Amino acid sequence: MSVVSSVKSFRKALPQAVAAAALTLPAALPALAQSSGMLEEVVVTAAKRQQTLQEVPIAVSVVSSETIEQAQVLDIKDLQTLVPSLRVTQLQGSAQTNFIIRGFGNGANNAGIEPSVGVFIDGVYRSRVGSALADLPKLERIEVLRGPQSTLFGKNASAGVISVTTAKPDLDGFSGSVGATVGNYNQTIIRGDVTGPLSENVAFSLFGSMNERDGYFDNLELGTDSNELDRWNFRGQLLWSPTDRLEMRLIVDAEEIDEVCCGVANLVDGPTGGIVRLLGGDLISNDAFAYANYLDFDPRNEIETQGTSLHVDYDFDSFTLTSISAYRTLDQFQSGDVDFTSARLILPEAADFRGTKIDTFTQELRLTSAGSGPLQWMAGAFYFNEEVEQDETFGLGADFRSYVDFLTGGALGAVEAALGFPAGTFYATGTGNQSEKYTLDDETLSLFAQVDYDLTDALTLTAGVNYTQSEKDASAEVISDNLFGALPLDAFGLGALKAAQFLPPVVGFPNSVEDGKSDDSDTTYTLRLSYDLTPDMNVYGGVSTGFKASSWNLSQDTGPVPADVAALLANGDPALPNVGFGPGAANFAVGTRRADPEESLVYEVGLKGQWDTVSLNLAIFMQEIDGFQSNVFSGTGFNLANAGKQSTDGVEVDVTWLPVDGLRIGFAATWLDPLYDSFQGAVGPNGPMDLSGQQPSGIPELSTNTNITYNFELLGAYSYVRLEHVYEEEVQVADNIPMSIAAREVNMFNASAGMSWDNGLEFNLWGRNLNDDEYLLSAFPSVAQAGSFSGYPNQPATYGLTVKYNFGQ
Repeated sequence: MSVVSSVKSFRKALPQAVAAAALTLPAALPALAQSSGMLEEVVVTAAKRQQTLQEVPIAVSVVSSETIEQAQVLDIKDLQTLVPSLRVTQLQGSAQTNFIIRGFGNGANNAGIEPSVGVFIDGVYRSRVGSALADLPKLERIEVLRGPQSTLFGKNASAGVISVTTAKPDLDGFSGSVGATVGNYNQTIIRGDVTGPLSENVAFSLFGSMNERDGYFDNLELGTDSNELDRWNFRGQLLWSPTDRLEMRLIVDAEEIDEVCCGVANLVDGPTGGIVRLLGGDLISNDAFAYANYLDFDPRNEIETQGTSLHVDYDFDSFTLTSISAYRTLDQFQSGDVDFTSARLILPEAADFRGTKIDTFTQELRLTSAGSGPLQWMAGAFYFNEEVEQDETFGLGADFRSYVDFLTGGALGAVEAALGFPAGTFYATGTGNQSEKYTLDDETLSLFAQVDYDLTDALTLTAGVNYTQSEKDASAEVISDNLFGALPLDAFGLGALKAAQFLPPVVGFPNSVEDGKSDDSDTTYTLRLSYDLTPDMNVYGGVSTGFKASSWNLSQDTGPVPADVAALLANGDPALPNVGFGPGAANFAVGTRRADPEESLVYEVGLKGQWDTVSLNLAIFMQEIDGFQSNVFSGTGFNLANAGKQSTDGVEVDVTWLPVDGLRIGFAATWLDPLYDSFQGAVGPNGPMDLSGQQPSGIPELSTNTNITYNFELLGAYSYVRLEHVYEEEVQVADNIPMSIAAREVNMFNASAGMSWDNGLEFNLWGRNLNDDEYLLSAFPSVAQAGSFSGYPNQPATYGLTVKYNFGQ
């Protein structure tokens, strides 16, 4: 059955499925709730006010602090094994990580592209993934909000939100813990926390961790390894509660990552592999899971991020005033051997060195109604100001000219002679982009309001609206001495050599045509009805919209669109490259300067129920994004473009059951039917292609998480055993790579077992991917190696033992 046919069939069957669920589930599930165990009530802040998970009419997954510890979830990337609708993909660097919810999400590989999934830690927005990757501190919970959340969370929540809530300082007494973990690949983790009162109304908390591990991906050329861990973080909090009405919370955190990452495997060794070997280089051919390769230098990733935030809550008689002020800095550096072979194609001293500095200030003011009347309301404003500076260099190595000579049959010397250039000019060692400077200033203001009104004792109407305006100023200045990449070969009758024009010059901006400014605004809304069928079960339905502002291409692939090229040529703009054949008589990058805003829309119905020993959350939705911002690697550069429309219909179910005392069974599943409704001009393996009517890559139709936890007493200790299975149906990994080359199917088992005594001592034996399941995280056409393909393999089995001592209360 075709994708289009399956979508039509799904939509036709949707009303019957909803009706069947509504009729059968209320009767079936309470019958299971007969054991003497009892499910705990889960409190969330998905709507920026405290509600129980069962009463909030939002599709949200909650991961408790206990589950996080038992499952050895160390950072946000590990969450995807617990939440089937969430996907996290790590690419060429520690900070190049992409969050995807319900098949929607982007933001990796380019500082000018903001994510579609917003990450908030204690209410503070982390605008870039690099500032949200450190090991998790002491937590209360993590909430994953699925679907557009722009009404309350602003412009970059068009696909969803990940909200992390850490533990507050304790005014009641001193307590803390210290723990150590040892694992395979020589992993060592040290963690500690302490909290307690400094006075009657002042309390503090401190947390620190260190995580080191050898790499599991071998560089056979140098005898080194990559995909290591080497990171630390610190978090300090001060809580002041001078009266029953006022609470102030000051948070300071710092994190650092300094790692060799990430290993790339060869999926297809095309015609260029033989040239690499003739030049004295090598690579592991056609083996996605060799976990080894040949590189002439190792990739580096350095990330430093710090932040300070002040949270103020003041309770007036009829409402609460909340203020969250935050200032954050993020410094990133990365370099890599981007040809992923040991041939000297890239100069180690200038090997795609990229330094990025991001300073972010945010301020949220919020008024929330108090009391328990039929009308509950919230109104507020969110201000965002960010400055991005990025510096890069990219130099060609000693073997690159010989490599291109092999590709062109030795044509470089002939072209030099014909055009009057000295021999050895083209692709000389060290030439390339000597300097790349990019900037982006972003100022955004969001105004929002939401009301919940009880139409009856059982029926509640929720209505919310958000107005967001985002103004951005971007610039690019690139100095290149790569002459061959700039030559107007068509003008000389040498068009056949254009495939060998790597690293073309960049037309800087602002210029006479492009002012480098974008000014976007949008009004998003939420409208929902929820109805309590019984005291234990409710249903809801509604519509929500989302918004993400324009993205700018801050990379060496940025270029004006064709219409602006014509105007630049007419103006004789000095920003155009000049290689001695007249203004504008040169080759340069075209067409990937920026992407327009994306707008999302979701229709959703859901059912939530919780009985003594059974809970159920069910959501059925139809979601779409107009103008989805796609950023796909073509083999010589990233292409930033708007897809016309991408939609996903789906069903999500989350069930927890306590059949007998001590036994807890959890099952969560997501079924998706994704579709490019319209996407012309997408990047294909042999040029532009039309993906309209096709299934987007990387989005499995079925994903499940099954977990079983058994709690019991052994040797006087509270003990548990946990088994977890993660499954993803086979899916194509990348739009521009055939499924026969790059497909992914996940069938992974995790497990843990632990014991804790009243004296505070704990043991936790854990393992992740214990069956050594192998799958690709992502794939791409090999850099400047037409016909070859590369990919990022997943992490192999890891396991270890954690010993922890809790003291105090």
